Amino acid sequence: MQTIHTNSTLQARVQEAMQEIERGCVEFIGKEYIETLVARFYEKGEEFVVKAGFDPTAPDLHLGHSVLLQKLATFQNHGGRVKFLIGDFTATIGDPSGKSETRKPLTFEEVVQNAKTYEDQVFKILDKTKTDICFNSKWLGSLSSANIMQLTAQYSVARMMERDDFTKRFKENQPISIVEFMYPLLQGYDSVALNCDIELGGNDQKFNLLVGRALQRAYNCTKEQSVMTMPLLEGLDGVNKMSKSLKNYIGVTDSANDMYAKILSIDDTLMWRYYELVSARSLTEIANIKRDVETEKLHPKAAKEMLALEITTRFHNENLAIQAKEAFCAIFSNKEIPKDIETKTIKKGEWVCKVLVELGFTPSTSQARRDIKAGALSINQIKQTDENFHFLQEGEFIIKLGKRKFAKIVVVNNI
Repeated sequence: MQTIHTNSTLQARVQEAMQEIERGCVEFIGKEYIETLVARFYEKGEEFVVKAGFDPTAPDLHLGHSVLLQKLATFQNHGGRVKFLIGDFTATIGDPSGKSETRKPLTFEEVVQNAKTYEDQVFKILDKTKTDICFNSKWLGSLSSANIMQLTAQYSVARMMERDDFTKRFKENQPISIVEFMYPLLQGYDSVALNCDIELGGNDQKFNLLVGRALQRAYNCTKEQSVMTMPLLEGLDGVNKMSKSLKNYIGVTDSANDMYAKILSIDDTLMWRYYELVSARSLTEIANIKRDVETEKLHPKAAKEMLALEITTRFHNENLAIQAKEAFCAIFSNKEIPKDIETKTIKKGEWVCKVLVELGFTPSTSQARRDIKAGALSINQIKQTDENFHFLQEGEFIIKLGKRKFAKIVVVNNI
């Protein structure tokens, strides 16, 4: 049973909750409404509906997706009933948000398989007792032609063209199909069907999220959802958003050893971004860790190890996370790496194939490409198969080619 608080205690609790809710967000639309919903929960125990949609375009989630999942979990701690929406209907259309061309629609079989893996993965973060898995084919699939016509009447072509990616493609004479205009309308209609109080999404989804608010008004819903946009998490290169296509991702289904090693490979500065967006530690805890690093009470590597242990434990378990740490330390101990390995300082941005040639590990960049494609290269214990990899982060990296070629690479901004 929800505890009833006094006014002063209630206000303090709500403000504390709002600090965690606002953490890391890019933009808040309707903040006052969210604050009211949280207050009702702590005062009366009333839950509210929080929605986030995921198109099952790939079978596995990565850590970038977990930014939204972590925020949903935060809402669950403060009264949110999560509607985890799998866009099995909209995935067959294709949404070009933030892209320069139409995304290829998926087959029904692909959607079903990908959706199943999503269900298996999200409960590593979300509370299953406070989550409803929803499929938008349940209501979108039953819309009649008249219903569709009514839906399209709610938005003009001019308003659709306000979306940045549509405008960009139009100016560049890139094709935009009429069905693509339907995507934000269908996503917005999801909010009508689910009677949402709040919808979360990446900052590239702002236009679509606002359509949901507009449609709730158009369909005379009893509420108008608040919107919260979250940033797109940078990948291992520290530059581009985390993406499987860019090979800079940490997969939710990665092995414990790979996950731990990948997290340790991120830049010391980027580490704090991951703490803010992905860690479940409180803002106070993170501030204390950061202060200890700044005052040299704690080494940055130790702070990164804490983050790696937390994330690996979340997606695996504590024993596997500890084993991953021990395996990582063993590989980088003097027992595993020759004591007299060459140390080479390079400028930030150098191409890995060029570096391998300069080290004498391979006679040509062409051979380096072949070795990398064959899986012979690892950087900080992580196999690197992208022959176009560039060292975009400053710091120290242990590279290994084959079984016996080791070197330490020191990447600096300027030489």
